[in-house]
Amino acid sequence: MERAYWLAWSTIYGIGSVLLKRIYLGFGSLEAAWKAPIEELAEIEGLGKQVCEAIQRDRLSLDPKQLLTDHLSKNPDFWTPADPEYPKLLWEIPDPPPILYYRGNLKSWSERYTVGIVGTRSPTAYGRRWTKKIAQALAERGFTIISGLADGVDAEAHQGCLSMQGQTIAVVGTGVDRVYPARNQTLYQKILETGSILSEYPQGTPPDRAHFPKRNRIIAGLCRATIVIEAPERSGALITAHQANDYNRDVFALPGSLDVEQAKGCLNLIDKGAQIILGIDELLEALGMLPQLDPAIEPVQLALLDPIQQKILEAIGFDEAVSFDRIIEQVNLPSGEVSGALLQMELLGAIAQVPGMRYQRLT
Repeated sequence: MERAYWLAWSTIYGIGSVLLKRIYLGFGSLEAAWKAPIEELAEIEGLGKQVCEAIQRDRLSLDPKQLLTDHLSKNPDFWTPADPEYPKLLWEIPDPPPILYYRGNLKSWSERYTVGIVGTRSPTAYGRRWTKKIAQALAERGFTIISGLADGVDAEAHQGCLSMQGQTIAVVGTGVDRVYPARNQTLYQKILETGSILSEYPQGTPPDRAHFPKRNRIIAGLCRATIVIEAPERSGALITAHQANDYNRDVFALPGSLDVEQAKGCLNLIDKGAQIILGIDELLEALGMLPQLDPAIEPVQLALLDPIQQKILEAIGFDEAVSFDRIIEQVNLPSGEVSGALLQMELLGAIAQVPGMRYQRLT
């Protein structure tokens, strides 16, 4: 019932997504953290006196299991990091959402093939044309396209993907049952048929300006690479790009004219190191031309693993699944470094995560 404790912790005032992941890594279990003495909790970086007082107070009044039961009656479909369906790439970021609500027919996807496409709500004809071309080319090759269901580039990306019968995911700043903007109702329904709508906000949550920058980090976190089509110098798409860069993910930008306001953000990104898109073939080459193989049977070349990953693989061995804490003990490295390495090894198909934050070797 670890997911009940993710839900309970997320309701405590002052406990954000960064702090909550820090608590989890400190105790290895949010149930254990919930039951821990306040003196032990106070040792977690960022848990000051006021937050500890809120924890002490709320632990007395909250029953996590009852809270989960009540929540499920209104929000039956959601994942927590305790659930095997929770996206592994998203867990890798420092501020993963503790609750991720979903709606639609796409419940799982290959995280090795995820690309975010974002940009301005007012693209030029050039921007619309290239959004469609890129989305269609990637969808045709098996990539899952992730965007934000906004007008402009987002909508074009979703539509381009759907036109090729591809998989697309919309991350929204409302509840998954709300459509914003309302004029995208038809697109929303089409995404539900073969894709998914994701949000960290419960059903019924209306749009709020503060929600969208937070939504952008989820788009960046879900993707191996983020593509910015067009963006003025002040744009939510640039927030997504900067977050993707902070998460050590690839960032691509479409070049445009110096005379066009919508191109200035992309030109600045390229100037600061984003990879420039010079054509479809060049983009596919940069993305590695990922083969469309079943990750469960794709052979893994051990030589591709770096020394830290090979050390972790030795710690896991071929026997029973090994816990995250046990791996850290064996390799004697910081938990964040081990977590990142484990994710990359999962994406390579060298290991698999099983319930309880345990890992099995596959090769």
